[in-house]
Amino acid sequence: MTEKDRTIILDEALAKRFREMAQAQGVEMSDLVNFVLGRALEWGRSRPAIDEERGQREEARADPRLDWWREARFGMFIHWGLYAIPAGEWKGKRIPGIGEWIMKRAQIPVAEYEQLAAQFNPVKFNAAEWVSIAKRAGQKYVVITSKHHDGFCLFKSEAGDYNMVDATPFGRDVIAELAEECAKQGIKLCFYYSQTQDWHHPNGDGNDWDYDEATKDFAGYVETYVKAQVRELLTHYGPIGLIWFDTPKHMTAEQSQSLLELVHELQPDCLVSGRVGNSMGDYASAGDNRIPDRAVNIDWETPATINDTWGWKYYDHNWKSTEDLVRKLVDIVSKGGNYLLNVGPTAEGLIPQPSVDRLLGMGEWLQVNGEAVYGTVPGPIQGVDWCRSTAKPGKVYLHVFDWPEGGQIRVTGLGGVTGACLLGDTAGQPLAVRYEGDVLVVAGPAEAPDAIDTVVVLTVEP
Repeated sequence: MTEKDRTIILDEALAKRFREMAQAQGVEMSDLVNFVLGRALEWGRSRPAIDEERGQREEARADPRLDWWREARFGMFIHWGLYAIPAGEWKGKRIPGIGEWIMKRAQIPVAEYEQLAAQFNPVKFNAAEWVSIAKRAGQKYVVITSKHHDGFCLFKSEAGDYNMVDATPFGRDVIAELAEECAKQGIKLCFYYSQTQDWHHPNGDGNDWDYDEATKDFAGYVETYVKAQVRELLTHYGPIGLIWFDTPKHMTAEQSQSLLELVHELQPDCLVSGRVGNSMGDYASAGDNRIPDRAVNIDWETPATINDTWGWKYYDHNWKSTEDLVRKLVDIVSKGGNYLLNVGPTAEGLIPQPSVDRLLGMGEWLQVNGEAVYGTVPGPIQGVDWCRSTAKPGKVYLHVFDWPEGGQIRVTGLGGVTGACLLGDTAGQPLAVRYEGDVLVVAGPAEAPDAIDTVVVLTVEP
């Protein structure tokens, strides 16, 4: 490691805080920085994949309103807004962190950032194409950022003119266009809505460089602004699958409850994500890109990226492979979760081609193996590296990632298996099965039929 690698340049405000803390504690500033960074990394590793605050209400666990969502297992997240214009760079400087947080990370004043709206003219946006990509990928629902933390709305809102229709040269309600296409193509439309953080609104949370946090009327913001926009979203665009709230932070239990009740009042079948806060969700929300170690006995979902950002960053080329993404999908579903996989369209309105290529690759795999994903529950084989398992009545689907030498698949602790075949074998040719004590042995082909994930269907006695 070079000296340059060991040098960290702090911004002025952060350096001032560290300096004051070091002086107060009587320690060297470098020692304090190392201590804080080490603790932060340790905290990130030790945090549970699903925080209790973002959990599922007890009474929702048997709620049939979730049946479509439990069947779906795979959805598309879309992060799109003004942040696609700077695309990770501000005034010639690449800004660390995820693309949609550039306003916060670069401390861009509202008066400067909101000027991006006049440049937002995504002439290549095509709702039909976006929805078609999701459908061909095998994704059953789409969640789009109707309003992210920067406060800009993709929908026409009477609560303010900082939106796609009123503030941009594009002038079209992209949410209305997506609603129409989702209905045509049989995809559930869902909305992300940032209920706590709003760096544009003077009473929203998170902007302490333009506004004084101590004088904000956050409760009034929730009552008069957030609820007005949630009402618009749930009354103007037809049936909505779910509202994906985010970063509850200091929202009170009463505020989370009131948002839950508002959504259910306006659309009784609309679900509310765990990020409404205070364990009020219709289902739990895992941390970004986090997957639990074992099956979890609640309804939950992992939001995840294909590269390292949510909103478009022109220089983030760290794309996960199709193999990795399929295996993550299977891993999550085998533990009882849904996979909400993100795309970050460009300022022109195009979903990046590397995202499209990977999504369509996943769709090809699901064309063959979707039976072992959609509508399944966690299988009995958990906690082994070489495979995952999902199940339906009378069937266990063994997802083999690492094909054994000679094709002899050995599974411990799974009784009552009466037959087996490869899911990808359209002829349904049976595979020989036998027991050696309590070890099930399935005689598969010598070579893996599918290098990503070969699914073996085990017929199990009821």
